[in-house]
Amino acid sequence: MNILDKIIADKCKEVALRKQLIPVKQLEQSVLFERKSPSLAQALSTSASGIIAEHKRRSPSKATINHNLNVQDVASGYEQAGVCGMSVLTDGKYFGGSLDDLLLARAAAQLPLLRKEFVIDTYQILEAKAYGADVILLIAAVLTREEIKTLSEFAKSLGLDVLLEVHNLEELQKSVMPSLDMLGVNNRNLKTFEVSLETSKSLSAEIPDDFVKVSESGISSIEAIIALQPYGYKGFLIGENFMKTDDPGASATEFIKQLTQ
Repeated sequence: MNILDKIIADKCKEVALRKQLIPVKQLEQSVLFERKSPSLAQALSTSASGIIAEHKRRSPSKATINHNLNVQDVASGYEQAGVCGMSVLTDGKYFGGSLDDLLLARAAAQLPLLRKEFVIDTYQILEAKAYGADVILLIAAVLTREEIKTLSEFAKSLGLDVLLEVHNLEELQKSVMPSLDMLGVNNRNLKTFEVSLETSKSLSAEIPDDFVKVSESGISSIEAIIALQPYGYKGFLIGENFMKTDDPGASATEFIKQLTQ
């Protein structure tokens, strides 16, 4: 059983418990439910930098990234830096995140927010909307084509953008459908945790032009982005690189300045 299988097994139990406690009706009554979501896909397609900056305290591959920051400060710092969007980890056990992180980021900033989560149920998409997200992540490795279709169409019905993440050609080929906005290539091998930008390069030609191309994992330098731009990538998800500093917003500001000068 690899790490992803473990996470999904835990997630199924967690979602079942949450559903017992908080009914759908209650989520739909959130003050944020009627809010119109800005489009991350649109922001990326017109941006010179294409940065999606992440809030992540830890991960299975890195025990501690940063536990000393307030998510609201990180969100306003990223917004001032001019990033296109912010990714907020909401998984507790493996990443040290929560839905409250999403809520605080929403209260502190207007930029598009991605709920970075292992989505297996439409209930989590309702939660995302109720807590202020504008985008959801679907991971092809843990979903069937039918599930991707159901979940992405449900997200679109709530006015949310959909980022679908793939790791290889097989996942990409089973996943392409009109209800997706962005296709993300994760450069991390989930079995070995090794990272290679070659994954993004080799899959780029297989991604139809209807979708905004996003590269994820292992992007820690200006050089990496410059190397990927000729392959049609418009979005770059940066996790650890900003979060391992004392001031992620300042770090993102400097990074974008160098990238766009």
